[in-house]
Amino acid sequence: MSEAETVINRAQALCSESFIAASGPGGQNVNKVATAVQLRLNVYALRLSPPVFARFKELAGSRLTASGELVLTARQFRTQEANRADARERLADLIERAHELPQKRAKSRLNRVGKTQRLKGKKIRSAVKAGRGKVRPD
Repeated sequence: MSEAETVINRAQALCSESFIAASGPGGQNVNKVATAVQLRLNVYALRLSPPVFARFKELAGSRLTASGELVLTARQFRTQEANRADARERLADLIERAHELPQKRAKSRLNRVGKTQRLKGKKIRSAVKAGRGKVRPD
């Protein structure tokens, strides 16, 4: 089992779920039944490594509170079970994406001809911009 999978299992064991009344269209069902799921998880309890935690924090954005609690709300479906599964799936996806290493940027290589062309273009632009100054009567 990979590190991400163990963290996901730990997160799903530590998270707490509460069912709330969903908003929006849905008629009588949405008014009567609390189908939306609010999943809460203390991120510090996961003990993520600093680089993974930094990526997790960036991915979570405003869903992460100042006290380090992740709040996910799922209200897409009509049933509690489907919303619960959706919230847990989104949590797992968030943790998996935080464990992915970003790709290193490859340095661009410029050959001699390309460099001289770039510098020639800069000289031309410089001359054009220099000609835009105030006209002095000499």
